[in-house]
Amino acid sequence: MRIVFMGTPDFAVPTLEKLYEAGHDVAAVFTQPDKPKGRGYKLTPPPVKVLAQQHSTPVYQPKSLKKEPEMWDVIKQLEPDCIVVAAYGKLLPKQVLDIPKYHCVNVHGSLLPKYRGAAPIQWSVLNGDKVTGITTMLMAEGMDTGDILMQCTTPIGENETASELFDRLAVMGADLLIQTLEKLEKGELTPVKQNDNEATYASMLTKDMCMLDFSKPAREVHKKICGLSDWPCATTMLNGKRLKVYRSEIVSSKCSDVAVGTVIDTQKFCVRCADGVVRFTEIQAEGSKRMKSEDYLRGNPVSANTVLGME
Repeated sequence: MRIVFMGTPDFAVPTLEKLYEAGHDVAAVFTQPDKPKGRGYKLTPPPVKVLAQQHSTPVYQPKSLKKEPEMWDVIKQLEPDCIVVAAYGKLLPKQVLDIPKYHCVNVHGSLLPKYRGAAPIQWSVLNGDKVTGITTMLMAEGMDTGDILMQCTTPIGENETASELFDRLAVMGADLLIQTLEKLEKGELTPVKQNDNEATYASMLTKDMCMLDFSKPAREVHKKICGLSDWPCATTMLNGKRLKVYRSEIVSSKCSDVAVGTVIDTQKFCVRCADGVVRFTEIQAEGSKRMKSEDYLRGNPVSANTVLGME
């Protein structure tokens, strides 16, 4: 097929790679504009742009397809059989959706209609789901409301972080997209309408969500740590300074007779929650680098009965 690809972050890279590997004609790539990053605020291209340039594929970076109708003519002139979208980050206007013969196909990181929106992978972990997956769908004007083409499922590990699941689903999504295009071209797919009554929305993550509340159950605390890793990252306060927590595990369902938030094992960084104990396994203290909790504690002992807290 002749493909116009639209995507931006790391999640979209395996899908674009698979399109090249499968021999599809990638006529152009649309991605978001370069953004300043790092301490020097250096303009940095999106990962998808980097890959496209390695394959000498033309790259377009409109701020908004809705507000730049001249881009519609560019896409029409490319005469794509299909527009493939993976984490592009922008809604497509109807004028674009109607261009390709085989429609616009989106790769989405959830089992739609559950978790429509910007952060489906993170919310599946935050909510403690046991299973998630990938959906390929025909795009519509709404947010992830189009008809379902194919789905595949995968279990979520009890200690799996959102960033780890993100990487796994990116590869799964690429494989499912190639299968979808093959079946779509052969006329072997029957699109299935989503049940809007079962739809849930996965809003963007914010830094306001980061502070841990140890009065919550241990699994809820643990899943918050997993779901916010690597960004924006769960945090707590240790001796008046912010402590980022990247990884954890539940080590006990029994509570010590101490206040919630108390460090009850200073060798393994175990913390009392409402109904159990969570152990921090990977952390980052203010002014320090990310490391295993045992390594941090060897150089920065925490006093017995220290209570972690809110700001």
